[in-house]
Amino acid sequence: MAYVDGFLLIVPEKNIEAYRKLAKKAGKVWRDHGALEYRECVGDEINVGFGRPFPKLLKLKPGEVVVFSWIVYKSKAQRDKINAAVMKDPRLDSMDPKTMPFDMKRMSMGGFNIIVDA
Repeated sequence: MAYVDGFLLIVPEKNIEAYRKLAKKAGKVWRDHGALEYRECVGDEINVGFGRPFPKLLKLKPGEVVVFSWIVYKSKAQRDKINAAVMKDPRLDSMDPKTMPFDMKRMSMGGFNIIVDA
């Protein structure tokens, strides 16, 4: 069964275009190394009337948006192999955590086993 890395990021609205460019570049690198999918989505209808809405959960401040993203791999072993190759890829050398268009300290991520693939 496939394996997924999932991410939640908080990005200042003014940085969305810079983030999109960064994500497009990163997506190409991950796909070139074998990832099956690479998706980046910016929040649109996130203040729903039930559960815990993203703005409350993430403590969004005015002028911030949530980005939900995921990468799909054939397996967890393939994910580990691909991520090791991605971290060594020179195309990502310019990605300095200090100059990211978002606060990496407010990013959440994790690996997930798929339990339903409909």
